[in-house]
Parts: sequence; C-alpha cells; structure tokens
Amino acid sequence: MVIRVDQGKGQKDRYVMLSQKLREILRDWWRVEKPGHWLFPGDIEGRHITTDAVELACQKARLRFPVRKPVTPHSLRHAFAVHMLEAGTDVCTIQLLLGHRSLATTARYLRIATSKVCSASSPLDLLPRPVPFEPRPAPPQHF
Repeated sequence: MVIRVDQGKGQKDRYVMLSQKLREILRDWWRVEKPGHWLFPGDIEGRHITTDAVELACQKARLRFPVRKPVTPHSLRHAFAVHMLEAGTDVCTIQLLLGHRSLATTARYLRIATSKVCSASSPLDLLPRPVPFEPRPAPPQHF
C-alpha cells in the first residue's frame, strides 16, 4: 500500500504510504480518466504534473477556503507529519516517511505539535506508589 515518488523533495526517490480510502478514490479516478503512464499526468502529453501545477492548486484551495496563512505543497508535508505524530506514530517512522537523514530535521517539522508533548506520560508515573513516610517522633524535651 505505497506509492513510489520519483525525484521528490530533495531530488530523492521514496515510497509513501497509501491509505485504503485514497486507494479506492484513485482507482475510481483511474477507471474514468485512464491517465496512461503517469498517475498524475501534466498538461503536456506524456509528461507528469509539474511542481508549478501543484503550487497553483494549493493557491486555488487557499482562496476557496478562509485560510489566512500561506498554503504550499511544503505546508502539506508539515501537516502530514504533525497529524502522524498526534495519531501516535513514532518520530523515527515519520523521519523515514519524510525522507529526512537527520532526526533534527524531523523535529523541526514537529515543533508545533505541543499538544502531543504535553499529553505524553512520564515513565516515572509507572513506578509503584511509594510507602507513606511515617513522621519521626519528636525528640524528648529537656527540663
């Protein structure tokens, strides 16, 4: 259940996960459109979709909905990473899916997922409850 991305971000080839729902949508679209060699064909016959076309689609989506911040294909990567983290995916898996060499790069993507960090439980919470302390007897008073 993966899609191969040739020469994606950083000119890297990678595989990305394909959800069951998206697979069904793509299959229906494929049956109707019969796009040929490329899953996402471009305007030029026999060529794939361009980065400019994806950028334009992001801008059209931004104008259609009340989004104040810029929307770029790169912001979709951020959203993907944050949603995965909030769904409980470990950071190393997210690093692999995004194609990062360094875990520090992935950590920068996830800085906005503070709700995940705040909701994390400490392993110290798993320790058994300590035995209550008995108060020490007061030393005897001298006359």
